Amino acid sequence: MNYRRDIDGLRAVAVLPVVLFHFGVTAIPGGFTGVDIFFVISGYLISGSLLDDLERGQFSIGRFYWRRARRILPALTFVILLASIAAWFILLPSDLHEFSLSVIAASTFWSNIYFWKTTNYFSIDAELRPLLHTWSLSVEEQYYIFAPILLYLIHRYVSKRWLTVLLPMAIGSFALAVIATSLAPTAGFYLLPTRIWELALGAMLMLRKPPVLASRLAMDLIGLAGFALIAFGFVMISDSDPFPGYNALFPCLGTALLIYAGQDNADRPAPVATRVLRLAPLVWVGLISYSLYLVHWPINSFVHYLSLKTVGVPTIIAMTVASFALAAFSWKYVEQPFRHKRAYTAPLPIFAFSATAIALLCAGGLAGALGNGFPQRFPDFSTERIRVGDWRNGICFNENGTRIEDWNLADCTRTTGFATNVLLWGDSFAAHYVSGLEPNAQKIQANVIQYTYAGCPPDLTYFSYARPACTRFNERALSIIRDANIQAVILSGRWTDYQARGFDGLQKTIDRLREMGVKVYTVGQSPEFIADVQKIAFLVKREHAGTTSWPMAMDPNINARVLPFTKGADFIDPLTYLCDSAGCSYADAETNEFLYFDYGHFSSAGATLAISKYWPSFATSNKVAEAKRQFTAAGAP
Repeated sequence: MNYRRDIDGLRAVAVLPVVLFHFGVTAIPGGFTGVDIFFVISGYLISGSLLDDLERGQFSIGRFYWRRARRILPALTFVILLASIAAWFILLPSDLHEFSLSVIAASTFWSNIYFWKTTNYFSIDAELRPLLHTWSLSVEEQYYIFAPILLYLIHRYVSKRWLTVLLPMAIGSFALAVIATSLAPTAGFYLLPTRIWELALGAMLMLRKPPVLASRLAMDLIGLAGFALIAFGFVMISDSDPFPGYNALFPCLGTALLIYAGQDNADRPAPVATRVLRLAPLVWVGLISYSLYLVHWPINSFVHYLSLKTVGVPTIIAMTVASFALAAFSWKYVEQPFRHKRAYTAPLPIFAFSATAIALLCAGGLAGALGNGFPQRFPDFSTERIRVGDWRNGICFNENGTRIEDWNLADCTRTTGFATNVLLWGDSFAAHYVSGLEPNAQKIQANVIQYTYAGCPPDLTYFSYARPACTRFNERALSIIRDANIQAVILSGRWTDYQARGFDGLQKTIDRLREMGVKVYTVGQSPEFIADVQKIAFLVKREHAGTTSWPMAMDPNINARVLPFTKGADFIDPLTYLCDSAGCSYADAETNEFLYFDYGHFSSAGATLAISKYWPSFATSNKVAEAKRQFTAAGAP
């Protein structure tokens, strides 16, 4: 194919917002959609390369992977090695253990599956995983497994009817992506089946090129529309929006329009948008965009690991400068030598280098995993046992693999001796209150019944392919309310996990409960930190000795987002009781006892404190019930 400067410029348009979004620049809340731009570009260019080979009769799977290995592996190996060296000196044992597993996943191109199972891309602690960004490379590499074969078969046996095969595939993938935003959002974000349509869009644009319009004005408008769609995605989409369903259309269609507008036409000047993309600064950034994408995230990750809080503008500027400097070095001294014809870039040396690099990276990752992160590196770091209390796992707190049917009323009634029955219903952020119930029993004045399931919000409309039992679990709550004579229900969950789906289901659940005649309380999101509180205490003691408060790492307005969907319920905001402008206490200032046992679940001490501060009391309800009992016992009609 002929080289197109505008596509390098388009790469710059893709990578710069990604970098700025990752570095915390809030003006570009949808910067992560730059990855979708890359997917469309990759589909376009890879299909063009394969089409050239097919039409020249030079198609070869080995040749294809030889080119891909030269393009991808040298810089990736370089960055993983640098990140591994930094990880050895910076990461605490448990984190080095996880990092080692991600090295294996990234170097063998299944890190999208690994992170799907371990990390939400938008979760609080995502920034502490130095190789998280390699998920997108894995998506592309998995696409490369079947794309050459598929294009060969279409070219050979279907008479180049590209759209006949690719269009239904793209439509099916897009439909799956839309469905996944509500049923399996994490899988939909990370996995290839819901991303194929983006790559296929670029492929169809190359393989079935639409004709250039005769009107120069029309081509100008098409290019400007492409910019507008991409800009809309950058500015109007955020990590709280469903993605990559309908919202991914904005960056992907915008990219397709810009690629189409930039098609060569020697008879007239290029469209305005194309001329903008050909500007030298954008082209240069586009040339180093692969290395820039690779290096920026580990820099961001290690900086956040060392600071454990939101970084300021000077740090963002420093990270940006460092990223560009390292990317330029990687492009010139790592990428470029492998792009030119040399003795060591012939197929046999490249495949030997690839196999050796992957084997060594996997060996290093395996050593780190089997060595449990080499705890001897930090002999003064110890993970003390924190009192958690008994959640009654497997009975009152269900997890995948345990049976909902094992729940029973007697075992899950956590406080007794009162006239009012209250159901505590929710996920682990409901269960983490149970160890504080008994010490606060006289304050609460109710028989609190625990009904909790990991990852299942108290939402009757919630469904997840990852936890399909949630539907049955939540529906059973209604029969428990009827059978156990429940007078009040406390709904509690990790609301930060569910905001991308929206909270309409919470309002519907509250409405259903009110129809049943029960009083409803909704407990908002409690504090979450960027890391385990013991890690925070260890890493910050050098600069902040004696402090037991730290900034929370979640959306500070999360409870304001939940509140409008709790009409008819009493809403409780834990943040107003547990935090101030400086942060939230993660340990008792006098006893130094930790209030959490990880990044956000209460310890026994934390649960006791939280309930004492903001849980509802049912003393009045008990007095009314007792008065009714005495009235009835006195023989009143």
